[in-house]
Amino acid sequence: MAQSVKGMRDLFGAELRWFQHIEETARRVFGRHGYGEIRTPILEELDVFKRSVGESSDIVNKEMYQFTDKGGREVVMRPENTAGVVRAAIQHKLLASSDPVLFYYIGQQFRYERMQTGRYRQFWQIGAESFGVASPESEAESLLMLHSFLKELGLKQMVFSINSVGTPESRPAFYTAFRAFFAARQEQFCSDCHRRIESNPLRVLDCKNETCQAALEGHPVITDYLDEASAKHHARLKALLTDLDIPYEENPRLVRGLDYYTRTAFELLSSDLGAQSALLGGGRYDLLVKHLGGPDVPAFGWAIGLDRLAMVLQQIHGEAPQVAPALLIPLGERAATEAFKLARGLWDAGIALQLETRGGALKKAMATANRTGIQTVLILGDGELDGGTITVKHMATGEQESWSMGEVFTRLK
Repeated sequence: MAQSVKGMRDLFGAELRWFQHIEETARRVFGRHGYGEIRTPILEELDVFKRSVGESSDIVNKEMYQFTDKGGREVVMRPENTAGVVRAAIQHKLLASSDPVLFYYIGQQFRYERMQTGRYRQFWQIGAESFGVASPESEAESLLMLHSFLKELGLKQMVFSINSVGTPESRPAFYTAFRAFFAARQEQFCSDCHRRIESNPLRVLDCKNETCQAALEGHPVITDYLDEASAKHHARLKALLTDLDIPYEENPRLVRGLDYYTRTAFELLSSDLGAQSALLGGGRYDLLVKHLGGPDVPAFGWAIGLDRLAMVLQQIHGEAPQVAPALLIPLGERAATEAFKLARGLWDAGIALQLETRGGALKKAMATANRTGIQTVLILGDGELDGGTITVKHMATGEQESWSMGEVFTRLK
């Protein structure tokens, strides 16, 4: 029997309904903040990610689906979407004016990584990117939009974990202090951290190895080494979050796993399922657009894994909110002909309705309604046709009533 490729999966039923509900909520919330959708290709040139994500990153070193196409081009299946959005914005000259440019995306990403609960090699992300504004106010607005999005989905126990990673100009002093700290206890760190301390010391802070995390106790804190402008920026963001009554905490070990971040880095933590865990992350990346060949344009953004978010919401709330269609059951050939006419009128009017087309026994059709959660069943037989009525059964209560054919549209609407 044919099987899906390991790490890839099919979406349907209750889980897909959560995906759809999340996507609809995202479009509604982001749209009212002035963000427009962008859709980029799944295949990108390898260089886009080597230059943006960084050749020292685990994504580039270990996780990318990379191959040479039939034209001899080195391409990858996108492992994240920010770089593709920046590439598209540069290519189509979308950042040529001084106006802010606000995008969101919903799409599939691909990483060949170890399988875990809620993690797949083909996964979905929702993200938002803001270009052209360097202020902490733009960050606060983006974080407020994110908070509103998750709140509308039903999450309640949320807190932002924030840090500032400064700028390339302010980091060397921190690197010197941190490398000295590392050297004094280097035998306690893993081999990956020994590689990271040379290529990107910040990534040592992000190591998931518990021994390495223990060895970091008492490490130099990067916010103690910020330049004056970055320190003011960080203080202003914290003040805005306080004024907006958005919970946050500072985390001096928080860095993002990609090379292009500057100043603000954040994660959103949720304890809606019990133990507090990170749902998503993001931050400021003022250098990326120019690094990929575009204008010198500041940017801020974040992305959330749709697979994991859907899993969390399903565990908290069960079924996704949905408008279940009514079910129209015709009994006999004559009723089936009239049922088609009735259903077509209702469909054209935008009313959700499922038409039973199998024929046969009423009992079988009612069993389907029970299994699929349909709440309203319309039954049309010869007796109803002769009387100009339709029998209606309300599944939740078991009550049954008769409607005139003329009022079906109004009652269902």
